[in-house]
Amino acid sequence: MAMGKLMKKPASRSFPSLSIRIDLNPGERIGPGKIQLLESIQSCGSISAAGRALGMSYKRAWDLVDEINRICNQTAVERQVGGKHGGGAALTRFGALLVDQYREIETAAENAARQRLKVLKINLARPRKKAARGKAS
Repeated sequence: MAMGKLMKKPASRSFPSLSIRIDLNPGERIGPGKIQLLESIQSCGSISAAGRALGMSYKRAWDLVDEINRICNQTAVERQVGGKHGGGAALTRFGALLVDQYREIETAAENAARQRLKVLKINLARPRKKAARGKAS
């Protein structure tokens, strides 16, 4: 996928589904929420607008951006100051790469698990058999 073109996950998913979390170090992970925030920052052009779009406070969004930058040891989001609209934020090259790589890993995992998820879905949909109760003779 080309950098700059960020893939959006479909709003409706069939269940069971797969969710990918990448553990970078103990207690330091990148998962669907952080990736969605990065995608929202890219599309909205600011951290506050991205947070609002995802139903989170500006502080929560900023805390997550700081965490992403810290655990990756690189800046994924940079602030843009001034300008006609008062600044904003954008993904760095690394931030766009992080999103792209995460989405590619997610797609590969979903493709690898698709058949097993279908089998699981079929088995989950089957009515449960009631356990036989012990009857006294």
